[in-house]
Amino acid sequence: MTQSNSRFTGKIALITGGTSGMGLATARRLLAEGAHVVITGRDKTRLDAAVQDLATTAPDAADRILAVPGDVGDRADRDALTEAICTRYGRLDVVFANAGVGSFQPVAEVTEDEFDRVIGINFKGVYFTIQQALPLLADGSAIVINASWTLHRGLTGATIYSATKAAVHNLAHTLAADLSSRRIRVNSVSPGYIATPMFHDNVSLKAQPEVLANVAAARFGTSEDVANAVAFLASEEASYINGQDLIIDGGLVSAIPAPML
Repeated sequence: MTQSNSRFTGKIALITGGTSGMGLATARRLLAEGAHVVITGRDKTRLDAAVQDLATTAPDAADRILAVPGDVGDRADRDALTEAICTRYGRLDVVFANAGVGSFQPVAEVTEDEFDRVIGINFKGVYFTIQQALPLLADGSAIVINASWTLHRGLTGATIYSATKAAVHNLAHTLAADLSSRRIRVNSVSPGYIATPMFHDNVSLKAQPEVLANVAAARFGTSEDVANAVAFLASEEASYINGQDLIIDGGLVSAIPAPML
């Protein structure tokens, strides 16, 4: 992938959960536009594979990648991440708080262990990733949080998942106010059905036609669709967009396809 655009030349971007799907696509997009990119991931093998993939983005891309293994829900891992960024770059200009997990089961079957696991990664992990990044973030920088269409429309069996995504979107509102004195913009994106490994893990091939029937665009989204939106929100082109949520769903939330009528 090549881009003539250089919106992020010289910028330092952190992308959590950058080993696959939307995180990996966003890392590729920002690298193509000149950024230095820090990615995280819990699986070292997948992290190494992501680095090899990203290194092909541009001739000098390999020199602009820092991969740090770790779990955003673990304080020691977050500390190690902060230290690695501080040592290598000394600052950040963009944070894409993307790392998250899915959890889909009837409310009566949710255990406290599962509740704690999902909250720990999807909300606590996002919250403290951003908190620990704040001393490194330059004034006028941008934070984008990965939320979900499920904060706008109920989805059966997604009680914990949806609640965490509503929480991080609300966090974008409040952080936009809290960080206004530093001109740090904070927005969220709400992807719909995006063809990522997490999507395929949770939606069987048999179920996909029925799911797709809800999407007015008549296709599942791609990770690149989300990466394009994140890059926009992180760029100066979105300098007057703050505390907002950008829904990337092909019309899932707001448009009812004709065959469903």
